Amino acid sequence: MYQRILANFDIALEAVLANKLRSLLTGLGIIFGVAAVIAMMAIGSGAQEEILEQIKLVGVNNIVITPIVEQEESKLEEGESDEGKEKNLSSGLTMLDARSIEDIIPGIQKISPEVIIDTYIIKNAFRRSAKLVGVENNYFDISGFELNEGNFFNEVHLDYGKPVCIIGKSIKSKFFSKEDPIGKKIKVGNHWLKVVGVLEERHISTKSISNLGIRDYNMDVYTPLKTVLIRYENRSLVTEAAIKLFNRSNPEEREKSPNYHQLDRLVIQVAETDQLNGVVQVISKILKRKHKNIVDYEISIPELLLKQQQRTKSIFNFVLGAIAGISLLVGGIGIMNIMLASVLERIKEIGLRMSVGAKKADIAYQFLLEAVMISVSGGLVGVILGIAIAIGVSELAEIPTILSFFSILLSFGVAVTVGVVFGYTPAKRAAEQDPITSLRYE
Repeated sequence: MYQRILANFDIALEAVLANKLRSLLTGLGIIFGVAAVIAMMAIGSGAQEEILEQIKLVGVNNIVITPIVEQEESKLEEGESDEGKEKNLSSGLTMLDARSIEDIIPGIQKISPEVIIDTYIIKNAFRRSAKLVGVENNYFDISGFELNEGNFFNEVHLDYGKPVCIIGKSIKSKFFSKEDPIGKKIKVGNHWLKVVGVLEERHISTKSISNLGIRDYNMDVYTPLKTVLIRYENRSLVTEAAIKLFNRSNPEEREKSPNYHQLDRLVIQVAETDQLNGVVQVISKILKRKHKNIVDYEISIPELLLKQQQRTKSIFNFVLGAIAGISLLVGGIGIMNIMLASVLERIKEIGLRMSVGAKKADIAYQFLLEAVMISVSGGLVGVILGIAIAIGVSELAEIPTILSFFSILLSFGVAVTVGVVFGYTPAKRAAEQDPITSLRYE
């Protein structure tokens, strides 16, 4: 049995080598099909990864807690007046809330409290409005920021509220265009801050800023959270200045709810996406108890972004699958057409082989093995060409590509399968030829 197959293999190989040009033209469909699959899957995987990374910048695994300033929480029973009723006061969103959530809830990867102050920057008689953001180093990890130069905050900066800052790339361009900003001071609001680092530029289009609600991070100044609370503003403290302002204000202004929240934003990063809903429920219970049943906060998870993430994966998988199917289908049809034409050209050869003792199975094996040889060799060449195209696109066009062993193995396996499937019909047709008729064929 094995000797018969090997003999048919030798005959098929001899036929392929004897018609090199025809074999090459037959295999072109498979070559370009496999190359297209590998290259497109590499480009598509790279694009998918880049899109998902952009989505993660907004925070796919993040829970965002924002304070609500205007809040009416009084609930009166029937016939009861609000005079003399004891008000249930909340201390607002504070650092104590952040530390409690971090200590109590398992599965939290990072937590980032933030205080955002609208202020201005002054240097060399040039003034510009900007945002001062009080953060901890976790903020940069969660947001995916990288340093262009300098360093992040150290423990001394964070623990003692030192007057230091990290500036965005646009701040450097506008205020330190001709000098190195590291170690220099810049006046932010009423205080001078020493620059210890400059962030890498974050490329965000105007449309993305509008649609995703992302501010221009390149124009922000970042300082340790404790620096903001000590030197700028701590809304959880009742200060003498706040009391004087309250006494000078008219009754209508006093009725307006002041912003008593210490934090402007609290971002909690969860390790796994499927943990979001459970963590949100626990956070809600903790905050409700600590805020004395007053819901003066809003907890949000990026549901739309999660759906977009899943949709993006589905779209890319569908597109890549369609490309693979169409490309290799065309290659398979090419093999079948050429092999059918080859059967017609070699009818006399088929009759001669059958007259000297070859069985129908031998004829079928011969033509099937020819189709498989063409598809296998075409698949190998296609793999090399596809890898070269993917690397070339990555280097020349600067488009990220991700080559995977799975995509190479899949495309090559499909190429071999195509050779078997589309080579079966010509092989069967060749085996069914009548030997006497075949010998008379001209």
